[in-house]
Amino acid sequence: MAIAKDQLQQIIADNDINSPSDIYALFKDSFKDMLQELLESEMNASIGYEKNNKEHMDSDNKRNGYSPKTVKSQYGEVQLDIPRDRNGEFEPQIVPKYQRDISGIEEKVISLYARGMTTRDIHDQIEDLYGIQVSAEMVSKITDKLLPEVKEWQSRPLEPIYPFVFMDAIHYKIREDGRILNRAAYVVLGVSLDGNKDILSINIGANESSKFWLGMLNDLKNRGVQEVLFFCVDGLNGFKEAIAAAYPQAQVQRCIIHMLRNSFKYVSYKDIKKFASDFKAVYKAPTEEAALSELEGAKEIWGKKYPYAIASWEQNWDVVSPFFQFSEDIRRIMYTTNIIEGVNRQFRKVTKTKSVFPNDTSLEKMLYLATQNVKKKWTQRYRNWDLVLSQLLILYGDRISEYL
Repeated sequence: MAIAKDQLQQIIADNDINSPSDIYALFKDSFKDMLQELLESEMNASIGYEKNNKEHMDSDNKRNGYSPKTVKSQYGEVQLDIPRDRNGEFEPQIVPKYQRDISGIEEKVISLYARGMTTRDIHDQIEDLYGIQVSAEMVSKITDKLLPEVKEWQSRPLEPIYPFVFMDAIHYKIREDGRILNRAAYVVLGVSLDGNKDILSINIGANESSKFWLGMLNDLKNRGVQEVLFFCVDGLNGFKEAIAAAYPQAQVQRCIIHMLRNSFKYVSYKDIKKFASDFKAVYKAPTEEAALSELEGAKEIWGKKYPYAIASWEQNWDVVSPFFQFSEDIRRIMYTTNIIEGVNRQFRKVTKTKSVFPNDTSLEKMLYLATQNVKKKWTQRYRNWDLVLSQLLILYGDRISEYL
């Protein structure tokens, strides 16, 4: 509701407003007065007549004074007088019984926590803005209210098919029984038939093994994922075996960028630029045959000097080569796990203030909140998705058509 200019000028003059703090003080007093008036109006409606209305003095229920109550608000602590009635029937709605926080502070604490702020930073921020003390214990209790939501998200039903699924892990440290232990957050990201991205699951675990990954994949199956065409992965242990056991028809595509990075470990810095240029001809080749020919050429140049850099490509060719059978639009999706690494960068951004998490639950809460923020930015589907889906239908129509 807009206030006329002459009214504003009168308010400023009447209240001797000379600074922003004077405005804040006026708002605080006005906020209190408005709350108090709303409470009085609720009481009038409850007992059926206004205060000091003698025509209704013989009513079955009457006012019975006030109870003082201090509530926390966006304007700090506010002292209110809660009306009472003799029959004890009055149930205020604007400030419900037993509620002493009407500030929306919980939502603000969760929002700050989701952005990676420490409990000390949250305490200082809330106190500076609202004059309300928020201890580390209170922050933990507030964010713990998210746990049922986290569990529900982790077990929610999924789409029956995801043409592309990306899997990766990001590592953290957890305190347990006085010891600092390594943990990994295993992230699964899927691309649906309509070309949109979604984070399917995040699991906190200790071991990168085929048994662990199989458990994660079986969880996807139990939540409704019946078909995956391609799993795009890094070279973590156990991926290939677990995928073959859970989704035997799916193809595994090793991330080309990770393959290059692994090769660079064996290459002198002065040769990396030329080495990378030669290998670009391998993964940019139009066909698998051409790619193998380019790999032989690269081996002739670099094989004697850097045998391990070449061997990693030869040993993993079965999970490097699948994308050669597809067009550039599909290759662009498959050949790198950059999309999930982008998610991991956002996770690191919000977790960088915590060198050690107190427990797995604390890490789960923060990653869940970060996930929700990441997903808000995914407003568009993959580029040229209609062309991608058309080609997938030609190649895998029998596995896709029933889900369209």
